[in-house]
Amino acid sequence: MLKKNWTWVILGVLCLVIRYFAVRFPEATERIYSREFFPAIRNIIDISISRLPFPTVYLFFLGVLASLGLFIWKVGKREGWKGKLLFSGRCVLNFAGFLVFFFLVLWGFNYQRVPIFQQLGLKPVALEKETLVNELVLTRDLLHQIRPNISDDTLAIGKTLPYDELENVVRANIRENLYMMGLNFTGHPRTKELYPGGLLRKLGILGIYFPFVGESYIDPTLHPLEKPFTIAHEMAHSYGVTNEGEANFIGWVICSHSDNPLLQYSGHLRLLSYQLNDLYRLDPAGYRQFLTTMDKGLRNDLIDISENHRQIKAFSLELSRRSNDLFLKAQGVKAGVKSYAQLPMLAYAWRNKLKGK
Repeated sequence: MLKKNWTWVILGVLCLVIRYFAVRFPEATERIYSREFFPAIRNIIDISISRLPFPTVYLFFLGVLASLGLFIWKVGKREGWKGKLLFSGRCVLNFAGFLVFFFLVLWGFNYQRVPIFQQLGLKPVALEKETLVNELVLTRDLLHQIRPNISDDTLAIGKTLPYDELENVVRANIRENLYMMGLNFTGHPRTKELYPGGLLRKLGILGIYFPFVGESYIDPTLHPLEKPFTIAHEMAHSYGVTNEGEANFIGWVICSHSDNPLLQYSGHLRLLSYQLNDLYRLDPAGYRQFLTTMDKGLRNDLIDISENHRQIKAFSLELSRRSNDLFLKAQGVKAGVKSYAQLPMLAYAWRNKLKGK
């Protein structure tokens, strides 16, 4: 990266050219990259660095720091301000090319694949109030049915499975359901807890997929009832699902179709939260009335989750939202951060598909 050449600049530009054509030919991108090349990358990562017992993102940033130190040392050896400036400019451009190349090759071309909902034949549309309320009633009733299989009382559920066991349970379910939906399920991706706890949440996110090491991470301080769905969401990214709304949808399908009541409950809880947000926007009074129809145990869980959210505040939620929105739109996700909230529409479309409608 610090040599007197433009290798990474050239490779980065080449990948951007390929991306230009990938955007225009999503079927070819799906067939060549998402179905053939990326699964190979997935398997190579999973049998190598992902076996390390700690987040490999630590090694990535150690490498960046080492490269920065080497860069500063070499700049110091250059004579004259012009030589230092030219060398620095070349190194910065090469580093940018390095990031672009590996981001796209290791994962990023999946942004140009055929949308998952289109592959599944789903036709999501905005839900009218009556339909939304009916969906809320269904989700609430499912939660009421599932909860007694997790806890016998109405106290907030504050402890579930050990993390390693939970990760394995989610992975087993996601592979089975991706196969059912005709999507790539090869590999053994890891979703690890990233320490120090609270760091991701202070950055305004619950989890993240880091393509440069092929691993996803969640914040260990998440509420125990949020972890199963969040792991499923991040593992969906690990399998090449890039759109946030589609990753939410995959996460919900994984959890709701599981035989494990904890996964079912976590998935429907997340769907309920999005549905409640939509109802509040359409009818604040109806939203408050609906809250009174929920069992005490479910209400206590929602209150406990809200309390957990209040314990750690993001440095700047607006900055986090805007930067994430800009990144997603730059990758071709037109809805940006609003794509997260597409889950109620996709869940409704999926339920109709299963009914044959």
